[in-house]
Amino acid sequence: MRPLKILTWHTHGSYLYYLTQAPHAFYVLSKPDRPPGYAGRSGQMPWGANVHDMPADRARHEQFDCIVFQDDQQYEKDQYEFLSAQQRALPRIYIEHDPPRAHPTDMPHLVDDPNVLLVHVSHFNALMYDSARTPTRVIEHGVLVPEHVAYSGELARGLVVINHLARRGRRLGGDIFQGARAQVPLDLVGMAAEELDGLGEVAHAQLPAFAARYRFMFNPIRYTSLGLAVIEAMMVGMPVVALATTEMATVIENGQSGFIDTNPATLVTHMQALLREPLLARRLGAHARRRALERFGIARFSADWDRALRDVTGIRAARRPGSG
Repeated sequence: MRPLKILTWHTHGSYLYYLTQAPHAFYVLSKPDRPPGYAGRSGQMPWGANVHDMPADRARHEQFDCIVFQDDQQYEKDQYEFLSAQQRALPRIYIEHDPPRAHPTDMPHLVDDPNVLLVHVSHFNALMYDSARTPTRVIEHGVLVPEHVAYSGELARGLVVINHLARRGRRLGGDIFQGARAQVPLDLVGMAAEELDGLGEVAHAQLPAFAARYRFMFNPIRYTSLGLAVIEAMMVGMPVVALATTEMATVIENGQSGFIDTNPATLVTHMQALLREPLLARRLGAHARRRALERFGIARFSADWDRALRDVTGIRAARRPGSG
């Protein structure tokens, strides 16, 4: 069967890159000057030939099989501004990247429509939202890292990877990061990391090799979705130290693939142990890599997305010769 034609947005660049590993054609909305959310096919990602730039003012004149929304504005405003009534009647998917903000358990999801598939990126997010009558599905993350990148851990320091940490407050754990940094050598990378005396942004393609030199990754985030940087670190064999909150509590096996706890002081003690004991870090990192390969492989992720897209459009994949 032919690849599906999917219209979507450039909301999270790394997630979009992994999403476009699915065997379909992705048309990504763009505006002049590429403002946030409308970058189209741009940036430093090694986009495949199946990823196409879609100027917003041309979208209503194109044919698509499915619309994939990735944030509230796209669903509430953009579909009415850029799409025709016929396109708005197409099969639609909304990817929810985050847990609920207004209230952790009682917040209704924006989408309340039995004709839209709501895809959560973690089981925790799906658990916490009130999805009402909207059908839901969980597609856990899948990542790719360069095959030649492997953990070395020669730098006796920890690495934190968070964008705009200085301005995102307690939810992202800026206070926990600064408290830990006073006791443990930690480097911060990400957009605007310099605001907290960090090292700045590292391009996505270079991040796995950059991170692999550090002894461990520290994730101080209190409440957000499961970060791709954590999974990418695990995939190269890096141990992770993190707060035991949200989906993270199911990802890091305490004392086996890293350390998790709700007490920041306990996490500092674990980080200090990893700095003293590189063999411990290597052992935990090897287990983290096995865990990531089993749960977050790109082949499983792409297959899950292929299935979801074909389910909502009703267009099935062709059977292989000899398949039952």
